[in-house]
Amino acid sequence: MAYPRLLLFVPFLSAILAMGSCSSENDDVIPDVYVEFTIDLMDPEFSSLLVIGVSDTVDSSTNNWGFRSAGYDDNGIIIYSGPDDYFAFDRTCPHDFAESGLSVKVSPDMASIAECPHCGTRYALSAYGTPLSGPGKYPLKNYATSFDDSRYISVWNGNR
Repeated sequence: MAYPRLLLFVPFLSAILAMGSCSSENDDVIPDVYVEFTIDLMDPEFSSLLVIGVSDTVDSSTNNWGFRSAGYDDNGIIIYSGPDDYFAFDRTCPHDFAESGLSVKVSPDMASIAECPHCGTRYALSAYGTPLSGPGKYPLKNYATSFDDSRYISVWNGNR
């Protein structure tokens, strides 16, 4: 009778499938920090984000937002205006952090590339922060965004 073997196989298979699906919601290399702020596109500081393909940065000194906009280790956050949505990335280089525990701040150009001054990895902001060139293999940490279709971009991490 094959049923006893099947009864042993089903829990084993279930355990293997459960282990494979037990990854955390955010598998980023960069640790989670509290992020929550809203950008007003009518603020002259951020009006450049009305143009598609442009990036800007925020940090703890921006608009008195403090730690809510600091990103990991106070490196700040990049906001990128894509063709259909806005994206937010932590400025901490995931390659340097994963390889040596360094907290190196990537520098975005005014368009769609951010580069690490330490390892030289270039990240494509238009491709969800994925490495474009250099030794890096991890994407920039992404934060959730929403746009109200008029003037406000909200940025946060975790569930709302």
